[in-house]
Amino acid sequence: MKYRTVFDIIGPVMIGPSSSHTAGAARIGRVARTLFGQKPDRADIYFYGSFAKTYRGHGTDVAIVGGVLDFDTFDTRITEALTIAKDQAIEVNFHEEEAITDHPNTAKVVLTKDGESIELVGISIGGGKIEIIELNGFVLRLSGNHPAILVVHNDRYGVIASVSNVLAKYEINIGHMEVSRKERGKEALMVIEVDQNVDDSILLQLEKLPNIMNVTKIHD
Repeated sequence: MKYRTVFDIIGPVMIGPSSSHTAGAARIGRVARTLFGQKPDRADIYFYGSFAKTYRGHGTDVAIVGGVLDFDTFDTRITEALTIAKDQAIEVNFHEEEAITDHPNTAKVVLTKDGESIELVGISIGGGKIEIIELNGFVLRLSGNHPAILVVHNDRYGVIASVSNVLAKYEINIGHMEVSRKERGKEALMVIEVDQNVDDSILLQLEKLPNIMNVTKIHD
């Protein structure tokens, strides 16, 4: 694993006890909430590997629910996240999974509200860092540590170029980009990590491009 600064080694300012089991879990939950874009009525959380064995003792349960509530890693309300979720009428269900995953600290978050849902799989890789490895069945790699744009689109030629041209027009530099599709010529997902936060007006321009179905963002 490569670290860019001393803060990557020390880890984030956070509610303890563990950067991987609490800060990482909180970030996974918060990315799910950000992409869902609204408070869910229900959160189903599936823990795998080490998470499944230790989530109660290490506070992974309250941390990931805190993220779903849109709390940052240092927010002291995380310790009361389960109670707060209940007060906000959010049904929370934890599931301990026995399936073997590639990474021991793996969690799947499924958020639902009024027939809408999102399913996200994330891993906590240490020091509070995470990777989102699956979103609604699309395989991807998203760090959650940088601003990002997620574009759901029809798998057609020219779509990637048209999105890139809009970003270049506003001098938005792309740090990482990848495209995932379930089937050739069908729905695809473009994930673009950028160097600065993207204004909503630019997202609206992207949404108006041909073959674009949905655009959302993760802010810094």
